[in-house]
Amino acid sequence: MLGGARLAAPKPIARIFWRLVFDWNDLVYFLELARQSRLAPAARRLKVDHTTVSRRIAELEKSLSVKLFDRKPDGFVLTEHGHRLFAIAERIEQEALSVPQTLGSDITTATGRVRVATMEGIGAFFLAERFADLAERNPGILVELVTERHLISLTKREADIFLSFVHPGGQRLAVKKVGLFRLALYASPAYLSRRGVPASKDELASHTFVDYVEDLVAIQPVHWLLDVLEPTNVVFRSSSMHAQQNAIAAGAGIGLLPLFSAKANRALIPVLADDVKVYREVFMSVHQDLEFMARVRIVSRHLAGLFERDHCYLNEL
Repeated sequence: MLGGARLAAPKPIARIFWRLVFDWNDLVYFLELARQSRLAPAARRLKVDHTTVSRRIAELEKSLSVKLFDRKPDGFVLTEHGHRLFAIAERIEQEALSVPQTLGSDITTATGRVRVATMEGIGAFFLAERFADLAERNPGILVELVTERHLISLTKREADIFLSFVHPGGQRLAVKKVGLFRLALYASPAYLSRRGVPASKDELASHTFVDYVEDLVAIQPVHWLLDVLEPTNVVFRSSSMHAQQNAIAAGAGIGLLPLFSAKANRALIPVLADDVKVYREVFMSVHQDLEFMARVRIVSRHLAGLFERDHCYLNEL
């Protein structure tokens, strides 16, 4: 007591510092809006209302006395100050995420969500059932498998790991080839009985085909039938490989399918198996900020191991 006045209890220095500068939690909202460019997607990822995201960004800009975003018709675009803060905020985020590993947490006890993005076919027909072993060995890790027709941006944190048929572009990505898979022509017994079995590639011109919707092919290497021929008589198109496979099995025509999916349907018969062999490489990419996180390392190692272990299944009829 001094002069009858009670001294205030000292506050932690860190708390005083952050109050003087800004609320650290606002950086979480800033990072998500910077990655998503729009309020609604950012709000969904953060599990809050879009007005909350807008309010927290406004508070952050006010506390720092700078403009972080330009509001454009197509979304929020980082200003020069925003780009500077984004680089700093990502480093802070990565340091925070690395705390368990830095303090010696065992990789076998890693927990958390890992979002894996890839194409629909390989996700549904190959990867999905092969995550069961991973879940049994690492019950604390939740895998979210996201399938898209377009390339995923790891820079915008749309996923943690991306498996693609092309070498992805982007800053600060760790990319490596993890495997290879073969595609072959398939048809149903009913179709071959009705139209006959082609004896050579030249005879394919007289057959009907199942193919992708051309203007919806987001990644050109996925339009793999063009590696064999440009069909003149297409009777069914779909943006879904699963739908194409079902149509081929029902007798609509001949189609080019990955072995990993066609093997799941006994109604499909290889056509010109020795003459038509198409291959696609598989690349796995991880953002450099995440590649050494325990849970991400566990999942990425699991994925790479799958392609090595199942090489014959993926490439031999």
